[in-house]
Amino acid sequence: MTKSAGKTSSSAPRPIAPPSVSKHLREFASRPHAWAVLARNLIPVVGIYFFAWSAGLTVFNYWFDGLTALAAIIAALVPRAMRETEGESPMLAMSILRGVVTWSFLVGIVGLPYWIVLIPLHDLLFSPELRRQIENTPALWFTFGSLAAGHLWKALQSGYDVLPDDQLKQRVRWDVYILLLRAVAMFLMAAHGLNFILVPLMALLLSYFEIWPERVLGAVFGDPSKLYEYDPDHKK
Repeated sequence: MTKSAGKTSSSAPRPIAPPSVSKHLREFASRPHAWAVLARNLIPVVGIYFFAWSAGLTVFNYWFDGLTALAAIIAALVPRAMRETEGESPMLAMSILRGVVTWSFLVGIVGLPYWIVLIPLHDLLFSPELRRQIENTPALWFTFGSLAAGHLWKALQSGYDVLPDDQLKQRVRWDVYILLLRAVAMFLMAAHGLNFILVPLMALLLSYFEIWPERVLGAVFGDPSKLYEYDPDHKK
């Protein structure tokens, strides 16, 4: 029993500790794109502090951004999955219908953390104030529509459709795991009344996710270059 438990423990992915704060600062200063990432994620902070943005709108922006990025990745994967599972070529309308149903099902299942986080954030994301803001501000429609279109374009340009199986598994898990960890981080926003503290914290956290994704994945899942190997059904 002890031997079996030891074997299971040794085969589990070991988290990789991130380097020191000083090394992070040196790397940040040497990466021009890191400043752009930080500036973009600080936009809600500026909105909260200087333009009286509502907490609901800020949190919705974080939530919508992550969920649409995840939905775009799944949309880019569905055509390949359909080709590999369909036998004879079905009618175009039936193929499109199956694709939409498959996409909807996968967004519902894979995006479960984004649906769960709606529970603690219910008062912010379903408030009448937020609904009025979105309904009466066409600029927000354009902003969120552009955000979703940008994620879809990026996903379609990522090459998921042509990658070999192991590379596809590695790339998809890398991208999806980061987005799921982002959803988990949103539980921080459930502490109502602390938005002046939590919004800057969230901005810094999401910036870290974008600048050093390999370290975030390494700290949670182990070696980020071997994500394709983490398959409980895989037997060597």
